[in-house]
Amino acid sequence: MKSRRIGPFEVSAIGLGCMNLSHAYAAPPPAADAERLLLRALDLGVTLFDTAALYGFGANETLVGRVLAPHRHRFTLASKCGMTGVNGTRVIDGRPETIRRTCDESLQRLRTEVIDLYYLHRWDRQVPIEDSVGALADLVRAGKVRAIGLSEVSAATLRRAHAVHPITALQNEYSLWTRNAELGTLEACRELGVAFVAFSPVGRGFLTGTLRDTSGFDAKDIRRGMPRFQAGHFGANLGLLDGLAALAAEAGCTPAQLSLAWLLARGEHVVPIPGTTSVAHLEENLGAAEVTLGPGLVARLDALINHHTVSGARYNAATQTEIDTEEFPV
Repeated sequence: MKSRRIGPFEVSAIGLGCMNLSHAYAAPPPAADAERLLLRALDLGVTLFDTAALYGFGANETLVGRVLAPHRHRFTLASKCGMTGVNGTRVIDGRPETIRRTCDESLQRLRTEVIDLYYLHRWDRQVPIEDSVGALADLVRAGKVRAIGLSEVSAATLRRAHAVHPITALQNEYSLWTRNAELGTLEACRELGVAFVAFSPVGRGFLTGTLRDTSGFDAKDIRRGMPRFQAGHFGANLGLLDGLAALAAEAGCTPAQLSLAWLLARGEHVVPIPGTTSVAHLEENLGAAEVTLGPGLVARLDALINHHTVSGARYNAATQTEIDTEEFPV
């Protein structure tokens, strides 16, 4: 597996987002299947595992801790605070006292003495970013966290935070069909020496080319509330997939691999973290690290799928109020 840098850490060029082993899409896989996938990722050379207190309201951290703690020296562990489950409800809370408490809870679930990369999952707008980052800096000084990250924030907020304590990574959504990063954060990360960790790099499954019908979504699947997957928009977006498949065939790879290779080509500071519950899909995703794209094919891919050709917003109006990332004009 090829590698890239996230601050002091050398990690696999493609990491593993662990969320959907416990949360968000279909029903979580059986524990034995989740364990098999995590260990297979480790064996294939994945050295960046990304979880969060939110995922399964602690269940995902518990899973990662139980399965991977015996191999702790072999990988970089990332988790997140600032958005958790409280009495069964998702709550954004960036107060310093909450960050300190939830870090201790995460350390216990993860069965580790230190989290390598600890993100503020969402900026709590009731709390100055400087205060939340100051609390994270205290955790670094206490030896509970090695490096600090932010998620779903703008370039301006990143710069404010970076002035308080060096930010090692910014984790924002980035893929062919979500280009908000190109409005400022991608370049700000390059300038500041911050790694850009791209979540949902295959468009929550859409860019695999295999998702052609949303009627089978689980009742709790978060994509049900996302405009791009709803009637009208989804039908329009399906028109992009045949062109994507043709370009993937030309590149000698699958649509998912093409989408991941496109991200890797955006800059050496970009690290995608696709998630999956399938070992076969895991192996397919990791194969993207070996795909090389010529500039002509990249240009055609950019022209095919971009913010002008994709139909629908990535979040609904309520969720949109919770994030700080730059947005394209409507």
